[in-house]
Amino acid sequence: MHNWESFFHYTIAMIARMQATWTVLLLLGAAFWVAYAAQRSWTLAGGGIALGALLYLVVMALQFSLMQRVNAADPAPRARPLQVLRAWWAELGVALHVFCWDQPFRSRAEPDWLPTAPTGRRGVVLVHGFLCNRALWRLWFAPLRAAGHAHEAVNLEPVFGSIDDYAPTIEAAVQRVQAATGMAPVLICHSMGGLAARAWLRACAGDQRAQHVITLGTPHRGTWAGRFSRVVNGRQMALDGDWVGNLSGAEPPGRAALFTCWYSNCDNIVFPASTATLQGADNRLIAGVAHVEMARRPEVLQGCLALLARAGDFEAKV
Repeated sequence: MHNWESFFHYTIAMIARMQATWTVLLLLGAAFWVAYAAQRSWTLAGGGIALGALLYLVVMALQFSLMQRVNAADPAPRARPLQVLRAWWAELGVALHVFCWDQPFRSRAEPDWLPTAPTGRRGVVLVHGFLCNRALWRLWFAPLRAAGHAHEAVNLEPVFGSIDDYAPTIEAAVQRVQAATGMAPVLICHSMGGLAARAWLRACAGDQRAQHVITLGTPHRGTWAGRFSRVVNGRQMALDGDWVGNLSGAEPPGRAALFTCWYSNCDNIVFPASTATLQGADNRLIAGVAHVEMARRPEVLQGCLALLARAGDFEAKV
């Protein structure tokens, strides 16, 4: 096995193992509780499980409540109460599926696709965000391949390290996709992945080697919730913090024209909403959509496929 392949499988295991362990512990805890409490009362057993589920609902509701309050002073269109309620309900299911099934147990289910002969279509590098791995993009692999787009989904390591340290991983993926297609790839990035792509542009002189960068819910100016983080990459995403400020200050004029930025007024992780935009970029509001849900919305996927189909239109911006 080649060195990069060994590294690829190792990094998947690192991220997936952490989430698999958490999921198994939750299930075992629930099973032990039911076995213990049922000896006394099935009502007690069911009540404990219901209390755990209620705690999950409340924590997620708190995120959306804070989001709506902070967004009140943001220039982006404010979400209606029913939009917030729908986004909350959708994110409950999406987050469980992504963090407790896809990422822990299905991260190796579909391989990257780097065809031996160019298809004539532009390739894609997929970059996940904080506490995620390549399985975030599982729903994207088949449509990308069907449309002839070679693709590689990276895993960003170390999980809680500096965003600057992810540049070599992205650089290696860009080189492999370009070798497979003969063309500069498009980078599609969710959340922190968009900041990692900007850090790669800075570190590796990537402006002439990335044909376009598409970000989904990326905290380009940081996020309000970043103030509570105690890990390196979390602190770097503090709202208007030093790291994001230095990143913006190092970027040349016109860099934002390389970007298309999807953002939402119901993003429960990246808020205020306009922090997910860049001045001078093609900023696209998708109203009423939550943070992880954004990477699973059919209209976002189709919008990105449409951008890839007309990738030649961006040549003047590269």
